[in-house]
This record gives sequence, structure tokens and C-alpha cells, in this order.
Amino acid sequence: MYRSAARRLLLLPRPQISHLRTLLAPNPPSCFSSTSASSSSSSHQSLNFPRSQPPNDSTSSSSFSSKSSGFPEEDATPGYEKQETSRDSSRPPRAEYQDEQARVLGASLPYVPRLGWTEAAMIAGAREAGVSPSIVGSFPRKEAALVEFFMDDCLQKLIDRIDLDEELRNLIPSERISKLVRIRLEMQAPYIAKWPQALSIQAQPQNIPKSFKQRATLVDEIWHTAGDVATDVDWYAKRAVLGAIYSATEVYMLTDSSPDFRDTWTFLDGRVRDAFDLKKSIQEANYLAEAVRAGMGSSLQGFMRRVMQG
Repeated sequence: MYRSAARRLLLLPRPQISHLRTLLAPNPPSCFSSTSASSSSSSHQSLNFPRSQPPNDSTSSSSFSSKSSGFPEEDATPGYEKQETSRDSSRPPRAEYQDEQARVLGASLPYVPRLGWTEAAMIAGAREAGVSPSIVGSFPRKEAALVEFFMDDCLQKLIDRIDLDEELRNLIPSERISKLVRIRLEMQAPYIAKWPQALSIQAQPQNIPKSFKQRATLVDEIWHTAGDVATDVDWYAKRAVLGAIYSATEVYMLTDSSPDFRDTWTFLDGRVRDAFDLKKSIQEANYLAEAVRAGMGSSLQGFMRRVMQG
């Protein structure tokens, strides 16, 4: 009996033995390789930026040495017309609100100069829009929602103005930037007495991410209209400089008592001009350094030629 059992084990067919081996030592499941590939591809996809893209690590060091400031050349229409066709596709989508919420927020803005960026203004707006004031409770960050709606509405108005204003095409980049910043800040003029309250609401920790995103989108839209096509480290430099100019002008506007904020626009033009003059100064310094290096090279070559001839 034992001999017959051993003979059966020794005479097992080879396909069954190979099947047992696969059961004992299976290959690694394919799901790990697919998930790792998908995670790596998704990580690369998350680095995509709208419009002109920030630099890659492989190109940032070389481009930084060749470009020290990031402002476009002061030509009449640099890159403006060739970007016109791709602007609609590259712009961020319009902010979406529910119909009743948008009606309430829009109707609340006329009450802001008197009631401030408050829940009381939103309740008055709800009554103006014919909606129950209880809808104000549906906003998780009531006052912040009103300020953010105003920022989104101003951005959309600025975009519409850009699409319709043909004079922008004939302006040099510095003048174009000054005009766009002025158009945007003039939208805050009716609310200037209550704007410090809006700034304090935006500075609250829970509101900072949304506020930063809205301002970054605004600055990017202005640079895009100015003809920006940068894809190196200048992408960051330009937006940081313009963001600082915008914020400084916004604060200056709060204390300006001149007619129609005349001093504010003079201040704005000066800051933009200084930024572009700094870029020119850095370029001139680079040209001078290149000329000195070229001159030293030719002088050294002449000296070595004379030594070899002597």
C-alpha cells in the first residue's frame, strides 16, 4: 500500500507540479506596478500651471543666469495678440455660486458702504432680493463669503474690460500693468471706507488660502494681459513684484484724500516704473560685464600674440 502511494506521487503529471509551484511562489501582483505608475503620473500632472508655467528644476538655474529680472521688454504689443486666441482656454473658470446665494450676495454689496462687510448687510441683501433672511445661515463664513464674492465679481469685470478695451494693445507693458491695476482698484473706491474691514476678514487664518488664491489669480491675469510668456524662474519674480506693488497701492489708497485718488495713481505709476527701471539697470550691468569680459579676452589674446611673436 505504501509503495503504491509513493508511486502515485512520483508519477504526478508535470503541469500539476508547475501549478503547485505557482501557488507556492506567485508573481508580484500587477496592481502594485499600475498604482505606482498612476501615482507618479498624477504627481507630474499636479505640477501643471495655467498660462505661462513656472520653471522646471532642469531649466531654472540656466535661465536665472541669463534673466535676472522678469519683466517683458517695453515693446508696444509684446505677445499680446498671439496669446489672445488661447486666453479663454487658459483662464481659470468663473467662480460658481448657487442662484439664490449669488442673488443675495450681489444685492448685499450696495449695503456695504453703510453696514460694512457684515451679516447685517447680507440680511438686507436677502430682503432686497426677495429671499428669506434665513439663507444667510447657509453661508459657512458669512462675512468672508461676501468679501470673496466681491473679489470674484471684480475679477470677472476686469476680464470683461480687458476683452473689450482695444487701447490696451497700443500700450507698453509698464503702462498696461499700471492701467489694469488702476482699473481693478477703482472698483474698490465705493467701499474704501469699509475696505480695512475687508482686509481684516481676508487676513483671518481660515480665510487666508482663499484670499491668497484670488489675489494670485488677479496678478496672473494682469501679467498675462501684459504679454508675459515666461516659463523660468521669472514666473515667480514677476508675480511676487506685482503682488507687492498691488498691495502697497491698495494700502496707500486707504489714506489718500486727493481728488479721485490722484496721489494713489501717481504712487502706482512710480512703483511700476521703478520695477521696470530696475530690470533695465540689471540688464545694463550684465551687458557691461559681458563687454568687460570680451575686452579682457581680446586684450589677453593680443598680449599672448605679441609674446609669441617676440
